[in-house]
Amino acid sequence: MYKNFGLYINGAWRQRGGLGSYEVTDPATGAALGATAMADVADVEEAIAAAAAGLKVWRTTAAWTRADLLHAVADIMRARTEEAIRCLTLETGKPLAQSRREWGLSVDQFRWYAEEARRLYGRVVESRAPGCRIEVLHDPVGIVAAFTAWNFPAFLVARKVAPALAAGCSVVVRPSNETPGTAMLIIDSVHQAGIPPGVVNLVVGPTTTTYATLMASPAVRKVSLTGSTNVGQQMLRDAAATLKRASMELGGNSPFIVFPDADVDAVLDIAVPTKFANAGQVCVSPDRFFVHESLHDAFADGFVKRASALRLGHGLDETTQMGPVINQRRVDAIERIVADAEARGGRIATGGGRPSGQNNGFYFMPTVITGLPDEAKALAEENFAPIAAITPFADTEEVYRRANASEYGLAAYVFTRDPKRMREAVTRLEAGMVGVNSVALAAAEAPFGGIKASGMGREGGSEGILDYLNVKLAQVAV
Repeated sequence: MYKNFGLYINGAWRQRGGLGSYEVTDPATGAALGATAMADVADVEEAIAAAAAGLKVWRTTAAWTRADLLHAVADIMRARTEEAIRCLTLETGKPLAQSRREWGLSVDQFRWYAEEARRLYGRVVESRAPGCRIEVLHDPVGIVAAFTAWNFPAFLVARKVAPALAAGCSVVVRPSNETPGTAMLIIDSVHQAGIPPGVVNLVVGPTTTTYATLMASPAVRKVSLTGSTNVGQQMLRDAAATLKRASMELGGNSPFIVFPDADVDAVLDIAVPTKFANAGQVCVSPDRFFVHESLHDAFADGFVKRASALRLGHGLDETTQMGPVINQRRVDAIERIVADAEARGGRIATGGGRPSGQNNGFYFMPTVITGLPDEAKALAEENFAPIAAITPFADTEEVYRRANASEYGLAAYVFTRDPKRMREAVTRLEAGMVGVNSVALAAAEAPFGGIKASGMGREGGSEGILDYLNVKLAQVAV
């Protein structure tokens, strides 16, 4: 599935990189999906040089032309949906329905930012200097290095490439080594749409040749990352050497608060599929379920019943509701979280280990844990796993205090039928995004991002393009 792709530099695919090739693994079976090119330092430097040349062309391309080309990318991606969702499922293990939704959201990014390219408004300010006016304009920031994670290999690439192109920037994409093929399909759609050579490039390979070279280059003026908080902290340190701008969507530890007036069954209809989507490997996945003590037992029992009924299997099977986690390292990390929970007196209400008889692939059962103290790993840290930790609370002040105690501030969810409490929760919760009776946060038209250790900057919405623009002031004598 990689034979026609590889590295994409200066408008052409290369099936072999300076470091040869490496194998990509299907997490559902542990078998190799195929081999793809691996870049060395020279490949990455060539991609940066191509991006510099492409920038000269693209930044002077009319915004309406850029918009038309972005719409063309979206058209091509839409036509390749079936090919893309199969690749996405094979690389990540997620069920086909979830892959289809992700690809559709990725197409939406190009649609939305095609229109945003036409709306890069400046403004005129009256000057105090006689005979002058002040013009506030926007310029593209320059070459962007886009680093993406494996859990949403299409959506995360689209959320970076689409606004960068709309703003007039050129891009070097470095996708996860675990899911390169999905990114390659997007870049090939860019290629087929006729976006000029050098404007978009793609390199895959080890951190020492890809990340290090991009971060050291003074030609790269902005970095955008979706990844862990630890990686984000290191990237900020590295970006400081050349004063690169940075936007980062990092880890989460989302609270999910169920107030006493909530409809338990209706909340469970939302909570269970949301928690176990992509096997829990979602930055905005709810980790900490704070349920009012009057509803706790009914909620926990209902959660266990629904979670234990989920069908595990290969994502290509239409009946699969949850696939594997991405690799053995994730399995090992999840087992440590469960062991910590048991050591702290937690009750494993369902799951807690690998499914019996599943000897191939990286599966872990949907897991529900109750009776935990807040310092347990399942509650205190981002678990990035199919683990739901359910804990009771007694009053409003307590739940806000406990919810805000995390170092993360990406998303929070609240379920209540009280309009006053809805508005109070939005104000009181320390998060970049708050879902009130809803978990639908990721949309092209809405700004996505967090605060505190969850990152900086926004992707999506009218705000998403701002991180790819420099503000320029002109004092004009007329």
